Amino acid sequence: MSKVGFFQSVRLKLIIVYILLILLGLQVIGAYFVDRLKDQLENNFTESVEGRLDALAFNIQQSFEEEREEGDPTLQSDVQGILNSFNEGYVRNEIRELQVIEEGSNVVIAAYASGGTSPQSNVGKKTTNPDVLSAFLLQEQSNPETRLDAETGQRLWVGTRTIENNLDETVAAIYFEADMSSVYTELQDINRIFANGTALSIFITAILGIIVAGTITKPLIEMRRQAQIMATGDFSQKVNVHGNDEIGQLGHTFNDLNDKLKISQATTEGERRKLSSVLSNMSDGVIATDRLGSITLMNVPASHLIGQRFEEVQGKSLIEILGLEDQVANVKEMEDLDSVIVDMSSNDQHLLLKANFSVVQDENYEMNGFITVISDVTEQQRADQERREFVSNVSHELRTPLTTMRSYLEALNDGAWRDEEIAPRFLDVTQNETERMIRLVNDLLQLTKMDHKESNFYKEKVEFISYLEQIIERFEMNKVEGISFTKHLPNENIYVWLDKDKVTQVLDNVISNAIKYSPEGGSIHFHVKRMRHKLQVSIKDEGLGMPTHTVEKIFDRFYRVDKARSREMGGTGLGLAIAREIIDAHHGEIWAESQEGKGTTVFFTLPLMNQKRRGSR
Repeated sequence: MSKVGFFQSVRLKLIIVYILLILLGLQVIGAYFVDRLKDQLENNFTESVEGRLDALAFNIQQSFEEEREEGDPTLQSDVQGILNSFNEGYVRNEIRELQVIEEGSNVVIAAYASGGTSPQSNVGKKTTNPDVLSAFLLQEQSNPETRLDAETGQRLWVGTRTIENNLDETVAAIYFEADMSSVYTELQDINRIFANGTALSIFITAILGIIVAGTITKPLIEMRRQAQIMATGDFSQKVNVHGNDEIGQLGHTFNDLNDKLKISQATTEGERRKLSSVLSNMSDGVIATDRLGSITLMNVPASHLIGQRFEEVQGKSLIEILGLEDQVANVKEMEDLDSVIVDMSSNDQHLLLKANFSVVQDENYEMNGFITVISDVTEQQRADQERREFVSNVSHELRTPLTTMRSYLEALNDGAWRDEEIAPRFLDVTQNETERMIRLVNDLLQLTKMDHKESNFYKEKVEFISYLEQIIERFEMNKVEGISFTKHLPNENIYVWLDKDKVTQVLDNVISNAIKYSPEGGSIHFHVKRMRHKLQVSIKDEGLGMPTHTVEKIFDRFYRVDKARSREMGGTGLGLAIAREIIDAHHGEIWAESQEGKGTTVFFTLPLMNQKRRGSR
C-alpha cells in the first residue's frame, strides 16, 4: 500500500475544514460589523452635515429677512460672506460645494467650494440644476442622495434646502455637495485592519489546526500502520490508546480485533497445515471447484492422475478437464452424480479413473462448489475383468471334459461296457479327461496360493549350468524322435539363489511347449548368457510361431494361440502363467519373442548370487 501524502491526508482536510469554519465565522462577523459600521458612519456624516446646513440656512434666512439701507452690504455680499466663513473652525472640510440661488430669478447669488475659492463663474447666472428647479417648483426641499462624481469617481452627498421667510414663502435655495470619501476611507482602513486580523487569526488557526488535527490523526496513522503490519500476518504489535474518547474506544476495538484475528489466523493456519498434510499424503486425488465448476484447488496426486499441473488447470471447468461433456451438460447436473468412471487413456497408457462428487454448501445450504475425489481404478478394473474371464475360462475348461466324460459314461451305462473293443477306449478317454481336470485343479490351486503369497519357496545356492544340463538330459531321454537339442552354454560355474523345484517346473513347462510345437526334424536351442547382475536363459523352437500381437498374452491365464491343438495335447493354459509367477517370485523377468513361421523364443532371467552370500535351506 502506497504512503498517503500530506495533500491527501485527513490531517490536511481537518485543517482546511477548521480554517474554513473560522474564516466563515470571521467573514460573517466582519460583514455584519462593516455593514453596521458603514451605516453608522454614514449616519454620523449626514447628521454632521445636516447640523451645519441647519446653521447655515438659519444665517442665510436672517440675511434675507434683514432690512437694508443705503451704505449697508448688499444681500449678495452678505450671503457670500456667510458662505466664506462657513467651514472655519472645522477640522474636516466635508462640504465640497455650496450655492445659494434666489427664488424667482433662479440666479446664483453666492457660491462656495472647498479650499476657500469661490466659483465666481456661476455667480450671477441662472441655474440649470434640476434639483434646485424642482425644489422651487415643489416649494419644498429634496431628500439628499448619494451620487458618484463623474470626474473623480468619489461619492457625494447631494441635496437642496429651501429658505423661507416669515410668511413661509420660499425666498431662496441652498444647493450642496458633501464629499463622503472620508467615510469610505475610514471604512477601508477598518477593512484593512480587519483583513490583517483575519490573516493573523487564520495563521494562528492553521497552527492550532495542525496541532488539533495531529491529535486526531495520530491514532488513525498508528491504526493504519498496524493494519499494514497485520496484513503481513504479524499480530504481535498493538495500537497505543491515548484516551477514552471515540478514537480511544476505536483503538481498544482495534486491539481486540488484532487479538481475535491472531487466534483466528493461528487456527486457520493449523487447519490449513492439517488439510495440506492430508491432501499431500492422500493416495487419491482431490479437486475443489467453485459454484461455477471452475477448479480452485488440486493436490499433487490429482495432478499426477490427470497429467496436468494445477497452474495449467486453475480456473478451467472440471467438466472439460475430466472430459464429462457427454455425461453432463452443465454444473447443475453434477449435483445428481454420485460417481463416474472417466477414461483418461492415451496411446501409451491405459488409465481409468473413478470420480466421486460431493457438493459443498454455504451457510444458506445452497450449492457453493464441488469436492471431487479421483482414484486410479485401472488395476481394479483389469482385475475385475481378469476375474470374470478367469471364472468364464475355468467354467469352460471344466465343462468340456465333464461333457465328454458324461457322454462316454452314458454310452457305457447304455450297454457299451459289454463291448470288449469300445469299453476300454471309452474308459481310457474318461481317465484322460479326469487326469486333465486334476492337473487343471492343481494348477489353479498353485496359482491361488501364489496370488495369496501362501506358496513357500525354499531357495538355495545352485550352480545353474550343471543344473540346466541335468534337466536337458532328462528331456533328451524321453524326447520325440526327429527333434534335436542344441546347447550354447558357457564353460564356467554360475551360481544363483533359487528354489530348484519351482524353477524346474518353469523349465519343464517351457521345454514341453517347445517340444509340442516343434515340427518333425526341428531343433530346440538352449542359450545361457551371463550379464552384469543377472543370468539370462532362452529356449527357442522352430515351430509355427505366433502373431506379434499375441506374444505378450501367452503368459495370461487360460490364453492359447491355438486352443484346439492345446486341448488335444492336454494343456490347461496355465503353465506359462504359473511360470511367470515363479520367475517374479525370484525377482526375475520372463518374456517371449516370436514370428510366424520362424518359431518362438522364451526368455527368462534370474538374479546372480552375491559372492559373499551363503546358501542355506
